[in-house]
Amino acid sequence: MLHQVLQAFERASGPLSLDELSRGLGIDRGALDGMIDFWVRKGRLKVSGAGTCSPTGCGGCAAHAGGCVFDASGPRTITLATSGGEKRL
Repeated sequence: MLHQVLQAFERASGPLSLDELSRGLGIDRGALDGMIDFWVRKGRLKVSGAGTCSPTGCGGCAAHAGGCVFDASGPRTITLATSGGEKRL
């Protein structure tokens, strides 16, 4: 099933919805999140956008008590690490 998730990203020609992807693959949304996290850890997918701000990436967001003020803006984007094409989720 892990490879099917990665293949879905490779085949996609545009944005994907996590809900649509989980339905299409016949897996629970929470399980899909875990599988995406697996591929992120393996370096095959990259995540950017909401919830992924690095404290050292923009000059020290850790100095703000509430965290990065830009971190929650915009959608979470998951991209194939081996290509430039974004697959937004």
